[in-house]
Order: sequence, then structure tokens, then C-alpha cells
Amino acid sequence: MLKELPSLSTILSAYASISAMAMLIRTILNEMLPERMTNYIFSMIYDFTSAYFSSDFTFIIEDRWHAGDNQLFRAAEIYFPTIIGPSSDSLLVGFDKSSDPTAPPKPSIPVDCRFKDDFDGMRLEWTLSSIEPKKYFPYINRTAQEILNKSDGLSIYTYDQECSMWEPTAFKHPSTFETLAMEPQLKEFIMKDLVSFMEREEFFENVGRAWKRGYLFYGPPGTGKSSLVAAIANYMRSNVYDLQFQGVRNDYDLSRILTSTTNRSILLIEDIDCITTASHDRTKVTLSGLLNFIDGLWLSCGNERIIIITTNHKVKLDPALLRPGRMDVHIYMGYCSPAGFRKLAASYLGIKDDKLFGCIDDMIKSIEATPAEVAQQLMISDEPKVALQGLIEFLNSKKKGIEEAAVEEETKFNAFWV
Repeated sequence: MLKELPSLSTILSAYASISAMAMLIRTILNEMLPERMTNYIFSMIYDFTSAYFSSDFTFIIEDRWHAGDNQLFRAAEIYFPTIIGPSSDSLLVGFDKSSDPTAPPKPSIPVDCRFKDDFDGMRLEWTLSSIEPKKYFPYINRTAQEILNKSDGLSIYTYDQECSMWEPTAFKHPSTFETLAMEPQLKEFIMKDLVSFMEREEFFENVGRAWKRGYLFYGPPGTGKSSLVAAIANYMRSNVYDLQFQGVRNDYDLSRILTSTTNRSILLIEDIDCITTASHDRTKVTLSGLLNFIDGLWLSCGNERIIIITTNHKVKLDPALLRPGRMDVHIYMGYCSPAGFRKLAASYLGIKDDKLFGCIDDMIKSIEATPAEVAQQLMISDEPKVALQGLIEFLNSKKKGIEEAAVEEETKFNAFWV
């Protein structure tokens, strides 16, 4: 480290020596090498030295800072018009609606205008630049989304209370709308609603609402609620945050956990009728805490959020949770229908028709069997005839059990009145 700065004469002497050496080297190179090669070598030397010894420094003041207005940019907008003078070649002037038309016009800085300012012995040169992202940046966004849509990188997250973070696991659920055993009209409705939601960002912004959508899936166990969630995740190419209330201590903890989820994601709360009030030690999560998050805190979480709540018993839920704006779409997941059975037969047995289909269709219309029960019977054998016959026997046994239960109930009723 230098203990003192060198004198001016020393600096000039060193500069003269370096210049003389450079001229000598250039002369030698001109004698030995072609002119184009010599020019190339010196251009490389110039680029290298200018990168390290240039006295220029660039300040960049953007109009946005950390997702908000950059106050330094606003200050520059006020200050710079007051110093524009002969050093600039143009000036932007105008009035706003509140200005007195007889007063002098207000100055402003036009785009690409260059002007100078002197401060504390330094000469600063400024330029106002404007970047129009109307085409390129949206193109980048669309391309990135296409890449994500083609990737297999979806994750399902569960919250680790000890580490205070969401832990991801690869989401490999194969369910799609094509494979779902549900009525075609209902599938079409859900897909159209999802597409409409994804395309209405500007609408939500204009009406001052969070860009979110709430879905309630309700119905008996085994009717495909979890499979529908997986189909939506695969269709939307969205990660799933599976909230388990057992690991949440209180309402504050709930809001902290939920606000750490990411954009373009699905928040899943399964069997909410069992966990509307979940206890943990001496603290608890309340329904009001969840509603406060859906109504307010969700606004600070980002964009394109879907919340899906499932329940086996809709009647047990508080009506405050079910109203529009919280749960916007209610989907009943019922027992297997003939259309659902045929979809399962195509998926599990690879067949679209069989002489036993008519018999099974009639039985399914009158016997309550869930898609999970039907699928289980079709998995018994790879031979379609065997599997279909097994399904018929299963449905007959259910019908017999229902009839016996009805007779028993009627016997109890008659005995009561006797």
C-alpha cells in the first residue's frame, strides 16, 4: 500500500515513459505484422485497459424499486427540469388540467434528451431512457409459461413446523380430466371455469379484487375429490400446498404459513369439516382465522391463486365459509354414474363396450357405489369378463345389504309401535 501519493512530476514522467514504450511497440508491430492484425491487437489492448482505467461511472435510476415506486426517480423528475439549459438540445413543456393557461408552461425532460449537471467539481451527464416492454417481455413470459407447462416439475408441499418452511415432494399423480370418472358436462364446466379464471387478471385488477378462485368439493368418501384436485393441478400446471391443520398452532401461525405460498399455486384443505377448529396444545386455529386469510391476507400473497376445500359433510360447514368470494364454485362429487363406470372400464380394462355394460348401467343407476368402489372391482382381474362379472356380484351384494338393512329398520320401527 502506498504511504503517500506520488508527485505530479513523477506521474508525468511515468506517463511519458509508458507513451514512449507504447509508440515503440506499435512501430515494431507495424514493421513485423500486417496492418489489420496490428489494429486488432491494439483495439483489444484498448478495450482491456478502458474497462479497468476508465474514469466514467454510470448511475441507473429506474422508476420502480422493490415492486413499488422509486422515490429517487420521482425526485429526479422534479429536479432535472430545473437544470436543463444550453447543454440540452430539447425540452418538453406542457400544462396539466389544473394549471393556469396564462402561466408559463411547465418544463419536463423528453425521452433520449441528454443534459449535464455540475456538482462538487464533477461533471455529470444524464439521459432519460424509456423501454417499451409491450412485445418482448410478454413474449418472454409466454415462452417461460410454455416451458413450465411442458415440464414435469410440479411439487406438492407440506408444512414442516420444526423447520418453519414448506417441504416439497415431487407431484406425480396421473389424474387428468380425461381419466376422471365423472359426468362429461361437469368436467367441461370445471375446465371452462378454470380457463376463464386464468384469462381474467385484468378484470380482477379493475374491480379491485384479489385474483383468486375458491372451490368446494363435497360428497361421500371415495367419490374422487382428491383425484379432481390432482387433475386441476395437472391441467393448470400449478404446485399444490397441502395444509395440514395439525401442524398449525394458532391463527397468527396460520396466516404466516399461508402467506409464504407462491404465485400460480393451489392451496388444498382436505376434510375441513373435521378440522374447522383444530386444537394444538393450549392454542387453536379458528374458522375466523381462516376466513380472515381468505378475505384479506390473500391479497398480499400474489396472483393466480386457487383454494380448494373438500368435505364429506357440507351441512356441517359454517355458511360464512360457503358464500361467494370465499367458495365461489361448489362441486358435488356423487356416486358413480353409467358414464363414470364406462370411463373407468376404458381406463382399467381398455374396453369401451361389452354386452355386460347395459346390465351394469341399470344396476349403477339404482345402487349407490362410489367410483373408488367400482375401480377396486375392475382391478381384480386383467380379463374384462372376469372383472365385469366381479363388479356385478359386488353390486348385487350391496343391493342385498341395502334391502336387509331396510327390512331390519322396518322391524325395529314396528316393534317400537307395538
